[in-house]
Amino acid sequence: MKFIKYLITGVFFGILLTKGEVISWYRIQEMFLFDSFHMYGVIGSAVVLGSIMIYFIKKRETKGINGTKITLKDKEPGVIRYLAGGTIFGLGWALTGACPGPIYILIGNGFSVFVVVLLSALLGAFVYGMVRKRLPH
Repeated sequence: MKFIKYLITGVFFGILLTKGEVISWYRIQEMFLFDSFHMYGVIGSAVVLGSIMIYFIKKRETKGINGTKITLKDKEPGVIRYLAGGTIFGLGWALTGACPGPIYILIGNGFSVFVVVLLSALLGAFVYGMVRKRLPH
């Protein structure tokens, strides 16, 4: 029962994304064909809101729920890993016909074929973890 607040927040967020048609294949297709501003508006407002929140977290030395100070570390430089990660993410997006981010929302909406996508994502994360252990730091 410790994580019930996270479950409720996730369900609310899933409903919000579903009602906003953010998980719709048609909306995603419109975005890539530059036929509609809908998805760009959603993504753009998320980027702006996220930037504002990070600014305030850094400026006001915000504390988390448990009272500890939130610290944000700078990312390690390296273009290759971002290009590789973005390419893999994009390929997953293209192969499934939907954004792989809301996999649980799509399954919850009755698109049971996305169980295969979920299992593939978990397998990919496992393989990545195994490969990363063997790479030099």
